[in-house]
Amino acid sequence: MLAVPVLITASVTGLLPLQIVRVNAGSMTPTLEQGDLVVVDRTDSDVHRRDVVVAESPRDGSLLVKRAVAVGGDTVGIEDGVLVVNGGPVCEPGVDPAAIDGMYFGPVTVPEGFVFLLGDHRDGSIDSREFGAVPLSSVVGEVEGRLFPPGGIETGSC
Repeated sequence: MLAVPVLITASVTGLLPLQIVRVNAGSMTPTLEQGDLVVVDRTDSDVHRRDVVVAESPRDGSLLVKRAVAVGGDTVGIEDGVLVVNGGPVCEPGVDPAAIDGMYFGPVTVPEGFVFLLGDHRDGSIDSREFGAVPLSSVVGEVEGRLFPPGGIETGSC
């Protein structure tokens, strides 16, 4: 029985390839809720657009759960609430357009070796609009699923 607490402790502290992380804010609602426990794959170093990732905050080193919306070389902005990457609108089924109507940002170009992170709950998220693109070296891993409450991460379709 001692093995279970040891495995949980090793996972939470990042000693295993899979890490359990608690979502500490509501910025990923409705995809993830504050208090959810997610499983993070620390071995997946490739970050793609639309991945939900855990990264170290450039402000204080705490762990952030955000969506990668642009990668190195991309131009990203928000025009009247619509995410625009490389000049084209991006379909985002997890984002409520009514909550971000009238929002504008950028455009900015993401440097190579960096990723631009946004929360799905845009009007309540502190993200790359505040602190800029995040170095890929600060990305801990990709969120693979939700441990509690049980279930996957709903990505929807466009």
